[in-house]
Amino acid sequence: MAPSSQPPSPASLLVVALLLLSFALLSESRLSLDYYSKSCPSFNKIMQDTITNKQIASPTTAAGTLRLFFHDCLPNGCDGSVLISSTAFNKAERDADINLSLPGDAFDLIIRAKTALELTCPNTVSCADILAVATRDLVTMLGGPFYNVYLGRKDSRVSQASSIEGNLPKPIMGMSQIIDLFSSRGFSIQEMVALSGAHTVGFSHCKEFSSNIGNDTHYNPRFAQALKQACADYPKNPTLSVFNDIMTPNKFDNLYFQNLPKGLGLLKSDHGLYNDPRTKPFVELYARDQNKFFQDFAKAMQKLSVYGIKTGRKGEIRRRCDAVN
Repeated sequence: MAPSSQPPSPASLLVVALLLLSFALLSESRLSLDYYSKSCPSFNKIMQDTITNKQIASPTTAAGTLRLFFHDCLPNGCDGSVLISSTAFNKAERDADINLSLPGDAFDLIIRAKTALELTCPNTVSCADILAVATRDLVTMLGGPFYNVYLGRKDSRVSQASSIEGNLPKPIMGMSQIIDLFSSRGFSIQEMVALSGAHTVGFSHCKEFSSNIGNDTHYNPRFAQALKQACADYPKNPTLSVFNDIMTPNKFDNLYFQNLPKGLGLLKSDHGLYNDPRTKPFVELYARDQNKFFQDFAKAMQKLSVYGIKTGRKGEIRRRCDAVN
């Protein structure tokens, strides 16, 4: 039988076109560990050099970047939207009340890394990927666990302060509210407690806990007295702050969990973790077993790092991390 000389029908051409398009979108939106191996081979080295130099110059960078990562990911997904600056026409996420205390060193680190990467691989690496990798590398530098960061996120084109209220845990929240906030994003109570272990580094401003010191009987009395003295001038000096883990403030370990049963938690939410029957067993587990805490923290961070990400055409590679293209 002679082969048909009829041209393919418009319907069959449409099917082929749709299949090709879906395959292109799928391959574009797939994350991988070596996403930049061809498009930006020096990605890892540039990140490592920038992170190391910044952390040595400003040792609070690590804890600040970890906090910035949480504040980016939890409300709307890990899309770099917290990095965008406000304009005359838009109040961005970083100017929401809860984000005003985000540390400048963390923003500076992302800007430095982005600048170096743009010089070598223009318009290739997303700000969201930079923040995710910087966070993991800094946790590891402080002695915390390594975990894989899958790459290929795109940056958000939208950042609105109004989207933040109620979508980040606050120190004054009850444990049920915090559990609900995480569970609505697919995180179990145990994962939430593991992620709370990030408080093993960094500090909190006096205004976040001072009003609680006299009313909360869960504080160790001598610790409460020391906190009152340390924060006495905070109404005049709002920058006054105290380390979240007073024992090893610059080391990523499980002492945060060991502090809680002794009444050495700083925030109301810290005490809540130990005093709520839903979360207490995990606090006790992680206080006993640092390896278990590291293992669970690493898994939960890997899961958080891909929460709500933008891929394919849902986002863009911003040329500057503080502004949409």
